[in-house]
Amino acid sequence: MAHLNITLDEETLKELMLGDRDKAVTKLLESVFNAVLSAEATDQLGAEPYERSDNRMTYRNGYRLRQLTTRVGTLTLAVPKFREGTFSTELFNRYERNEQALVLSLMEMVIQTDYMKSSIK
Repeated sequence: MAHLNITLDEETLKELMLGDRDKAVTKLLESVFNAVLSAEATDQLGAEPYERSDNRMTYRNGYRLRQLTTRVGTLTLAVPKFREGTFSTELFNRYERNEQALVLSLMEMVIQTDYMKSSIK
């Protein structure tokens, strides 16, 4: 799978540190899952969005919005659609098995970020 870069906006970061952490973790999970879905679509297509490639299998054809209910809230996911063929993901099966580990990892990230911010001051 491709390497993922996820950028947090300032508002989400402030919520993680100072505000409603449940809401912020929900936003963070949404961003992570949508990035994973996009990366899986790129792998299955053989090309990035708008990239011209001889390896391209088909083209993207928008997204379907789907709800995923988790312990941290309901996530709205943009599941890619293809013009020809079907997008398939193992994310949801894996998520069901690894939800607890993922939430713990996100909490560890928040703690590490808090530590890094306090050591910078």
